[in-house]
Amino acid sequence: MVVIIFTFILSFSFPELFNIAFAGIGLLLVLVLVDILFLFGQRNKITAERQVPQVLNLGDETIIHIRIQSELSISCSVEVIDETPYQLQLRNLLLKTELAPDEKVVLDYSIRPTERGKYQFGDIQIFASGFLGFIQRRFTVKAGRDIAVYPSVLQMRQFELKVFSKMNLTEGIKKVRRLGHSTEFEQIKTYVVGDDYRNVNWKATSRKTELMVNQYEDEKAQQIYCIIDKSRSMRMPFNNMTLLDYAINSSLVISNIAMKKSDRAGLITFSDKMGTRLPAERSTSQLKKIQDALYKQKTKFKEANFEMLYFGTRNLIKGRSLLLLFTNFESAYSLQRALPLLRRINSQHLLVVVFFKNNELEEMKMKDAEDLRSIYTKTIAEKIANEKQLIAEELRKYAIQTILTTPEKLSVDTINKYLELKSRGLI
Repeated sequence: MVVIIFTFILSFSFPELFNIAFAGIGLLLVLVLVDILFLFGQRNKITAERQVPQVLNLGDETIIHIRIQSELSISCSVEVIDETPYQLQLRNLLLKTELAPDEKVVLDYSIRPTERGKYQFGDIQIFASGFLGFIQRRFTVKAGRDIAVYPSVLQMRQFELKVFSKMNLTEGIKKVRRLGHSTEFEQIKTYVVGDDYRNVNWKATSRKTELMVNQYEDEKAQQIYCIIDKSRSMRMPFNNMTLLDYAINSSLVISNIAMKKSDRAGLITFSDKMGTRLPAERSTSQLKKIQDALYKQKTKFKEANFEMLYFGTRNLIKGRSLLLLFTNFESAYSLQRALPLLRRINSQHLLVVVFFKNNELEEMKMKDAEDLRSIYTKTIAEKIANEKQLIAEELRKYAIQTILTTPEKLSVDTINKYLELKSRGLI
């Protein structure tokens, strides 16, 4: 086409080139008609199928497969646009491939859901080009489908394997030394570093000629409640997910592990008012109830009402229980408002307050100061970050168990604390 244009321009000075340029236009039109004939002159089409799991996991990468089959009798170049849910914001998703006659091809792309709820996939748009490439033909494959995004079951299974694996290489899950004897005898095993020497079984040692110790079972049927703060402080984002979403994923993980250890798991949510209240049980359907309840939780732009939480736990929870409170304190002032009520709750139950470090402040604190403005910025970041440590120390001063962690380490740190408290016989 560029050559034809320049030939027309030159034909003003060289009239004999006009007929050549005109012939070029004719040849171009013939090629376009041939391309149309090959693409649209066939009744056959290109089919496609999207393969996506029944349920997506919040915060986990998922591979989507699109299987394409050509029923055309010619080779063609194909561009595929999958109509993905608006929550994913995939605005430049374009998959390309070459298709031979009757060939099948699988195209993949990955998604990472960062919001819970219903995700609506649309149709699959396929644009096929012939061997000349002048014309594209569109094939629309009806593939509309709704997929629910639930708290991450994948993470739940991964941490379950780490906790209950018989191997010693349980990365991120600590082995805690037993301090109490309030548990029932389970078995005799070989001594390993960290076992309590008071549990050495001397009779078994004399028979085996190596140190043997008594192993005890943890106490069972204890109540474990995950309490999730849904106030505006939990709206803070990290890696495209809110702190509430991280707390929800971690609650599902710890509830599953508690039930696998024969404890009873329950759930409470609150903001300015009490939300979901699910009594602790260990039935076969309890984990599904917790998962369905977590799926519906949303952040409210209100202040957390800890007084309401105190009366709610007092009325709902019967008997001493382990309470894992997922919340976020950004200042010492916000802690002082809640501290008297947290102390009351801790006097009746074993309370573990889980709150978050500010990753952006930690990164800002580690940067080198290059000018006066950056010196002020770094100083303020260090002051706010240190205030988080002071909040944790203030809670520990009143014998309140505390976890100060980052969102990506939330599940590991929560599991470690649960295993530690079980081993120490505090619950």
